[in-house]
Amino acid sequence: MAREEQSEMVTRRGLVVGNYCHDVLIRDGNIIGESLGGAASFVSNVLDAISIHCHYVSKVGSDFAYSVSHPPLFSESSMTTLFHAHFFSDSHGKGQHDRILKRLHACDPISPSDLPEMEFDFGLAVGVAGEILPETLERMLDICNVVFVDIQGLIRVFDHVDGTVKLIGLKESGFSHLLPRIGFLKASAEEAPFVDVEEARKWCCVVVTDGKHGCRVYWKDGELQILPFPTVQIDPTGAGDSFLGGFVAGLIRGLAVPDAALLGNFFGSLTVGQTGLPKFDLRLLERVKDELQRRKMQSIGCCERRNFGIEFRKSVEHKAFYTSLLREARITSSSYTQEDEQDSQNCPQAVEQSIHHQNNGQQMLLFYPVYEEVVQPDESRQ
Repeated sequence: MAREEQSEMVTRRGLVVGNYCHDVLIRDGNIIGESLGGAASFVSNVLDAISIHCHYVSKVGSDFAYSVSHPPLFSESSMTTLFHAHFFSDSHGKGQHDRILKRLHACDPISPSDLPEMEFDFGLAVGVAGEILPETLERMLDICNVVFVDIQGLIRVFDHVDGTVKLIGLKESGFSHLLPRIGFLKASAEEAPFVDVEEARKWCCVVVTDGKHGCRVYWKDGELQILPFPTVQIDPTGAGDSFLGGFVAGLIRGLAVPDAALLGNFFGSLTVGQTGLPKFDLRLLERVKDELQRRKMQSIGCCERRNFGIEFRKSVEHKAFYTSLLREARITSSSYTQEDEQDSQNCPQAVEQSIHHQNNGQQMLLFYPVYEEVVQPDESRQ
């Protein structure tokens, strides 16, 4: 799964590749909010929170509207990638999709020449709008010890008329020949049928996220179900990206794959409980980092481990780790609930406005809860 180590390094260096986006949320035909989007924004939000230092390669246009911690590359010839996410209040139980996603603008793709001329311990390919080209992913595989890939960046296609996002099979995507070189492949339960998990697990570790059911980890010799963390879902946008950020952070901090997946589920649950890019409680983050450090010190030789994912067995403290994270999640949830109750006493419209304080200063509104992120298959190519 990883290239042979070239040199020993105290600090792991990461490379994250994927464009920032403008997201517009629309419910029943009405715009209800706008936010910074793109998987790179959610991934960086988690990695920064756990103090994982990475180099980011993202492209935007001159119209880019947000201030970010990791400056993007600016394109002179295209606008920032723009998505419209259409939600429908009456979709539940009627066989309709909870969300229809449309790409209205696409910024320039990220080319191999946009990547730095250096080597990295790990890389994350987290495209959302077709910005990662096969040759770019191949270059990432050349310069990174191990690469984590979010499948959405490989199998999304876009209607040429209105930009509706659809999915195609991995074998049709132009990326399938790179599968044997990928270390970890992340897919949602809706995306997994387009991957052929049974084939992919022969070559790499496949992690399938499934919302309130947690996630499932597949590898050549086995599979494991990883428990979810209870949460009240408000907005599923970015949950899979936050999961991937937490999962990678756990592996970098020396956790076994099942424990890292728990950390991924944890950050995914924190994300769906807020609207837009989540704001993590600083006290919570300190407690999580302390727990990771404690577990790292207890794991014999984990500080010297250089190959990601070599341990697929649950650690002896897996249940204790889950309990610890569950406790932290409940403490945080209770804190937010108390703040929301105070808001509701002051404002009759609190149902629509009570979580503004959770959005990192980005302009967003609470909208009707949705429970799955569903993207339509491209039936014309099946």
